[in-house]
Order: sequence, then structure tokens, then C-alpha cells
Amino acid sequence: MAGKQRVEQAVVSVKRGVAQAESICKQNHARLTPLRRRVLELVLISRKPVGAYKLLEDLKHDDFSDAPPTVYRALEFLLTHGLVHRIAKSNTYVACTHPHDDHHGLMFVCRECGEAIESEEHRLLQDIGRCGDEHGFRIPNQIVEIEGICSACRMN
Repeated sequence: MAGKQRVEQAVVSVKRGVAQAESICKQNHARLTPLRRRVLELVLISRKPVGAYKLLEDLKHDDFSDAPPTVYRALEFLLTHGLVHRIAKSNTYVACTHPHDDHHGLMFVCRECGEAIESEEHRLLQDIGRCGDEHGFRIPNQIVEIEGICSACRMN
């Protein structure tokens, strides 16, 4: 029964994420094409950060183009509209947990399993912004990555 519940929760989560994306795109007068929508769905489905080539492999099964530029353009669109975040170290992508908010994010990335958890630590991010100001840096929507070991991996 627990497995069925997880699947149902995942479906609801994907539907919610796509609905948020549609709303954001409508507000920004942007088009969520079938390819962009499917890439977002695949990122939302993934329980861990996912790379472009994995997405490309999954898209082939859905009869989308198998050209790498297509998935990269879709990811760039999703990044531009704040729907996904890029984990720079691994060049992978995760869905934004609160895409309606213009924000800086803090990503905790497990070096063992690759799980990424988004957090909004306002005080820390404000301190980083203040430090940037002191040095004459303007920091636009920045994602700060903190690498460590998640609780599940520490237990193993």
C-alpha cells in the first residue's frame, strides 16, 4: 500500500508542478511547448538531480527529437522561468520547490547518493548578498550548493 501511495503522491506533485509552470508561463507570456512540458515532467518525476543526456534518453521513448540541443533549449527555458535549478557541480537539474517566488536558493547535495534538497535560508543568503555588496558584486538569483552526506546515506 505504501508504494501505491508514493506513486499517487508523485502524480499529484507532477500535476501541481506543471500547473504552476503553466501559470508562470502565462504570466510571462511564454509558451510551455509539449517538449518543455515533458522535460519539466521528467525533472519533476526524478527523485534526484537529472542530467540532460538522461532526459534525452527518456525523451526518445516519447518520440521527441533525439538532438541534444533540443533538451538544452528546453532546460534553458525552464531555468529562465525559474522552474528548475541547475546543480553546477554535476551539471544536473532539479525542479524548483517554489517557482512563483523570485528567490535565491540553497541546495544541499549528497555526495553519496546525489539527492538535492532545496532550502531557503534567508539569513545566510542575506549575509552572502551583503558580503557581495561590500565587494561591489550584485548577485542575481543565485543557487548556493552545499555538498555533504544526507541522513539516509549516513545511516548506511
